[in-house]
Amino acid sequence: QVQLVESGGGLVQPGGSLRLSCAASGSVFSLYHMKWYRQAPGKQREWVVTITRNFNTDYAESVKGRFTISRDNAKNTVYLEMNSLKPEDTAAYYCNAARGVFDYWGQGTQVTVSS
Repeated sequence: QVQLVESGGGLVQPGGSLRLSCAASGSVFSLYHMKWYRQAPGKQREWVVTITRNFNTDYAESVKGRFTISRDNAKNTVYLEMNSLKPEDTAAYYCNAARGVFDYWGQGTQVTVSS
């Protein structure tokens, strides 16, 4: 079992920045691939970014060059640095831990980009 708790969301103006955190507990964090997803009102949840247990990263085209994912295995935490935020980035952001058939989700943190 893995418990995930996201934090760092909030209201930011277009062009601004936010840093999301996802703290994990309950299992060996370093063995998991970590991902961020987001879900805007009335839309399906979409994948945003992955960082593998080997620290390889992959980004959705919509965030490439603006978002950066990182992980600190010593702190059992994954981060999402979001820059140059746009109104279309407004969504609930969810942290995901995946390993084989195991798949865990956090409760989400809201990001609102608005002037």
